[in-house]
Amino acid sequence: MIFVSLGSREYQFDRLLKKLDELVEDDVISEPIFAQIGQSTYTPQNYDYERFIDSDKFSNKQDQADLIISHGGTGALIGAIKKGKQVIAVPRLAKYGEHIDDHQTQVSSVLDEMGYLKSVQNMDQLGSVYLSMKENPISKKYDRPSNVLEIINEFIG
Repeated sequence: MIFVSLGSREYQFDRLLKKLDELVEDDVISEPIFAQIGQSTYTPQNYDYERFIDSDKFSNKQDQADLIISHGGTGALIGAIKKGKQVIAVPRLAKYGEHIDDHQTQVSSVLDEMGYLKSVQNMDQLGSVYLSMKENPISKKYDRPSNVLEIINEFIG
């Protein structure tokens, strides 16, 4: 199963949802897809979706997934790779009204360069990246410790 995670912020990501519908229609993707579509206005035609899901269902969908296709948010990407999942990051772009700037391209590019996921900077590449990951899954695991508590302690200390 493919889990698509688009977050819950105020931005749509119709471009990705439409591309996934095309890939299913063209038989590039034949496995089931479940998408958490957030504020997107496009309604998927060829796969299951919900606008918002609670954290338990989100975690369950991540656990069930063989592949996670996610927007380029840091939390979403790190959470998916920490679970040892195959991840395709598709950053939101400001020019399509998907975010206020293009910082997600930087986040996803760095994690791609480090070998933790594949980043799709051009939507037309999504099908070929998907197929290449099916043949050659990413083997590098994210094993860095979380330093959130350390940062908080330094701040309040």
